Amino acid sequence: MQVRRLDDNWDYCFGRGSQNYISGIEAVGQAIKQRLLLLYAEWWEDLKDGLPLWEQILGTSGSDENRQAVDIIIRDRISGTEGVQSVTSFESSYERRHYKFTATVETIYGSLTISSEEVQM
Repeated sequence: MQVRRLDDNWDYCFGRGSQNYISGIEAVGQAIKQRLLLLYAEWWEDLKDGLPLWEQILGTSGSDENRQAVDIIIRDRISGTEGVQSVTSFESSYERRHYKFTATVETIYGSLTISSEEVQM
């Protein structure tokens, strides 16, 4: 898997030849972050793609049942990413109206850990 590198503002990198591209586990990690940051109906080419943040996540209480429902949504977004084989572990918490997660993902290139702090959800 090879994708164009994104800068800190999530814009495409240009002007550095092959350094503008990333591959392997780094590319899968970037793709996971992109899928988690894409909001539902935000992408004009597929209005049914995206994280249903406004539709199903925000506004729910911090009950265990709601946290588990959000966990399923996040896990599904991660699992549906190209290059991901499985989510081997997933932990989440909801404290003071702040949802946090950490996931260990098995990719075709090796293991990768991703968290809500990295993604800045």
